[in-house]
Amino acid sequence: MAKQQRTTLRYSISFKQKVVKEIEEEGLTFSEAMRRYGIKGGQTIQNWAASFGKNNLLNKIVRIEMKGEKDRVKELEAEVKKLKIALADATLAKDALETLVEIVNEHYQTDVKKNLEPQQSSGHRNKKDAE
Repeated sequence: MAKQQRTTLRYSISFKQKVVKEIEEEGLTFSEAMRRYGIKGGQTIQNWAASFGKNNLLNKIVRIEMKGEKDRVKELEAEVKKLKIALADATLAKDALETLVEIVNEHYQTDVKKNLEPQQSSGHRNKKDAE
């Protein structure tokens, strides 16, 4: 079996710039430019646009802030982080206490939660007992 030879196409910088210029000025789409010039790589022209274009074809996020807003956002993010840590600590403490109650219940054969209800002292009677 004979091996097939691969053909690698190398495009000149001036050709790349010409294609990108047509895309930017004529409104040619990437796929139209690929068909027009027989370019097969899917990302080839996008890469050229990123390298040689005016970068107006690339999606960008521009955030405009007042001077103090950036600091306030950082403060709020730090506060959220602290609150998440505090919540995790509280959850762990709650789980530990519930586990402790379960162990005490098993060991003493009782229900600790029921037995912790406020009890009246023997010197005080409620109205029903007095009648």
